[in-house]
Amino acid sequence: MEIAILALGCFWGPEIKFSKIEGIKKTEVGYCGGNNSNTSYKEVCTGTTNHAEVVKLEFDPKIISYENIIKKFFEFHDPTTLNSQGPDYGTQYRSEIFYENENQKEIAKKILNNINEKLSGKVVTRISSIHNYCKAEEYHQKYLEKN
Repeated sequence: MEIAILALGCFWGPEIKFSKIEGIKKTEVGYCGGNNSNTSYKEVCTGTTNHAEVVKLEFDPKIISYENIIKKFFEFHDPTTLNSQGPDYGTQYRSEIFYENENQKEIAKKILNNINEKLSGKVVTRISSIHNYCKAEEYHQKYLEKN
């Protein structure tokens, strides 16, 4: 199994979309890229933590490639809007790919460059190493209780 951590706006919608893809074995919502190794939704909403809302995917690369996951990432959101998706605004709603290794980094760069060319250089998606990922415990628990 491999992992992918992706920021594409509010994490709930993308988590549902990715969970329906063959080869994605597990999804989890959380935060990544921030100043601390642990944070909460309330803290993230202040805009001072530098965390993004993310979906963490555990996938079987024999069934779905990292490249195909990144292509879906770009299909599932608007990579040209800075710090927003739909009605959600703030740095936590940015578009960002968090890579686990150099291979993931190179694949993400290649696909981003292709998409950026098609979109006349308007893509604002960032590519960063995984840094201070933490699970969104309080919201994940509430979601499970509702469903």
